[in-house]
Amino acid sequence: MSAYRTHWSSRPTVELTLVAPVPNPHASVVVVGSANVDLVATTPRLPLPGETLIGTDFHEYPGGKGLNQAVAAARAGARTAFICAVGDDDAGRLLHSIASDEGLDLAGVLIAPNEPTGRALILVDDLGENSIIVVPGSNAACPPATNIGPSDVVLAQLEVPISAVADSFIAAREAGAMTILNPAPAGELSAELLSLCDIVIPNEHEIELLGGVLRLQEAGVKTVIVTRGAAGIDIYHKGRSQRLPSFHVTPVDTTGAGDAFCGSLAASLTAGNELNDACLRALAGGALATTTHGAVPSLPFQDEIESLIASSS
Repeated sequence: MSAYRTHWSSRPTVELTLVAPVPNPHASVVVVGSANVDLVATTPRLPLPGETLIGTDFHEYPGGKGLNQAVAAARAGARTAFICAVGDDDAGRLLHSIASDEGLDLAGVLIAPNEPTGRALILVDDLGENSIIVVPGSNAACPPATNIGPSDVVLAQLEVPISAVADSFIAAREAGAMTILNPAPAGELSAELLSLCDIVIPNEHEIELLGGVLRLQEAGVKTVIVTRGAAGIDIYHKGRSQRLPSFHVTPVDTTGAGDAFCGSLAASLTAGNELNDACLRALAGGALATTTHGAVPSLPFQDEIESLIASSS
């Protein structure tokens, strides 16, 4: 057993003890989302508008919030299905091969013959902070998830059409499955879509664009988890707010941190963990993802997550 200190608003510090979950062998994480090739340039600082800088390095990585979160869930120990669309091109075939090597169920992958595979242009500075522009390409053809079981967790983001997310969540509700939305990139979301979300995970900028925590709760969202980078997370659940601090690491690239958090959280909930325990493991996953360059290459495995928790207790 390991213990972790948490902080409730207006409440004394309490001890959180990790409880071994009872796994469900039939449960899966179903990720509906994007698959991109990430074009990553590193630079001492991010450029100002109209400014040209000399970069220090350049790499191409597999990425996209959907692929990142699916790989994160699989590496965190969950059976994971990935629903996406890729182009009929070399990039699409490469992403399919990488996803297959990660053990993802790819029965729901659509090949879009008339669209190129998506790209993301990413700038990373010396502090590990990043700016990202996504060119969707084939992601605009992403289909909804349909084969969903009652014990599954359906996880989606907003780099694919909202209609695919909504249809997936409707199918999840009909099956009795849990739904998680990572609203990135943030935009105006209807009350109808929010009413289909059990958990919404925005960062500190996205929550403002979405109208605040209260608006999400009034729309029917059961749990809101606001990620705040190195400051940790704020959890709003059943009328209470809670702050969990992050784990101390030395970051080199924050690109995959949010996706690692979301995928690790979904995997942990699928494994039967309570919300606080799942958030703790997700925080560890997100922290570890900042210690390696690239998104998919940085995503931690289950034993690494457990090791960080054990060493920090």
